[in-house]
Amino acid sequence: MSKLKKIAPATYLLEKEGGMLVPGLVVASEEIMQEEAFDEPLKQVRNVAHLPGITGYSIAMPDIHWGYGFPIGGVAAMDAETGVISPGGVGYDINCGVRLAIIPLPFSSIDPRRGEQLLERIYTLVPSGVGHGHRGGGLSAQDYKTIAKKGVRFAVENGYGLEQDIEHIESHGCLEGADADLVSATAKERGKNQLGTIGSGNHFVEIGAVDQIFRPDVASAWGVEAGLTYALIHTGSRGYGHQICQDTLDRFMREGYSKGLPDPQLVAAPIRSEAGQDYFKVMAAAANFAFNNRQIILHQVRSAFQDVLGIPPQEIRLIYDVCHNIAKFETYLVDGVKKNLCVHRKGATRAFGIGAAELSPLFKKTGQPVLVPGDMGRASHLMVGLGNQLTWCSSCHGAGRARSRIKSSQNWKGRDIFDYMRKQGVIVRASSGRTVAEEMPDAYKDVDKVVEAVEEAKLADRVARLKPHYVIKG
Repeated sequence: MSKLKKIAPATYLLEKEGGMLVPGLVVASEEIMQEEAFDEPLKQVRNVAHLPGITGYSIAMPDIHWGYGFPIGGVAAMDAETGVISPGGVGYDINCGVRLAIIPLPFSSIDPRRGEQLLERIYTLVPSGVGHGHRGGGLSAQDYKTIAKKGVRFAVENGYGLEQDIEHIESHGCLEGADADLVSATAKERGKNQLGTIGSGNHFVEIGAVDQIFRPDVASAWGVEAGLTYALIHTGSRGYGHQICQDTLDRFMREGYSKGLPDPQLVAAPIRSEAGQDYFKVMAAAANFAFNNRQIILHQVRSAFQDVLGIPPQEIRLIYDVCHNIAKFETYLVDGVKKNLCVHRKGATRAFGIGAAELSPLFKKTGQPVLVPGDMGRASHLMVGLGNQLTWCSSCHGAGRARSRIKSSQNWKGRDIFDYMRKQGVIVRASSGRTVAEEMPDAYKDVDKVVEAVEEAKLADRVARLKPHYVIKG
């Protein structure tokens, strides 16, 4: 804290020391910085600043908390020619991300009995929990190749969703350069029955109401109105991505890429090395798997709304799907020169602004949607990116944990957590009470304060606040 110097609203410099190659940059309010768990992950911000080729800053978002190697809520851009790529800068759940859909129905018009029927129907259609997947033969070797090559088109071409969905997904639902042939048999075995499943931990499907509008101009352009029903989906690449990360970490360690780093969990290979290139190819394969996972879950949510409330699937519009555990190559001006950078976002969301080349026509006019899930009791937020290059066009990805899963479980031991949530106006369905205890609202920072800091730092603007009412957890 004492070494943080305020340089702009909600923006602080963590000065270089020791072997740091760049300073740290911390986006946070003074209130957030006073929180008990804030100081510890700043050590990881300093550690990341030691990585070869890092450009600009080692960046922390206001939802920062301790992670594997990199902090969760961390951003680091590496020079594509001289820099490194780090699995710890992406995380185990490759392309964990969020998608938001709007249902053309006032939430207040849903009879509570129908609402619980809807929840049960989604719970039936979308497996959740540790290791849970679909029954049957699962994905074939050819399926994995097609997913790697085509991305989300694999799901759409197999009847899971609409062609127009693709324009509403980051990178149009496909990272180029993926190679499923490099993925281990173990990873493929773990993932073969997991497309269309939530998993456990902080993953969820949430149904609720658009609570408040902050930017009516942007909300109108996107078709988001106060009072409408929304569906929010949060999950990633499941066991497939987890195994790909572990396989790569094992390889990088064997080949000695952790030498000279302040923390071996930062292990990183040169981007231009064979090991670095191979990691990007398998990471992209996992990312494309995750896009398909969320696409199929949305299809099942649409099916549930049709089954229970008679709403045609094509009327349920996907607003956007974002990655928040990913490394991507993007071009930025660095000291007046265009440079290709490998931007690691771990627990951080891309937040391109108006006119960004990759965006589809609608979002070129408004800026990119940024989805910020909070906790299952308070709120989530829909924001719009402002294209701030200080953070390589990045924003926060959620509320961020305020206490560990173990501490949260201990805090709620012996209490009826499902009854407590119901009294808060939220009905929770889960395969495990333990997961719910780990994910209670007080385990998280206040997402309203997190997004206020993001807005103050001019990374993204709030568009709408979302209030959960029906939640499925793992």
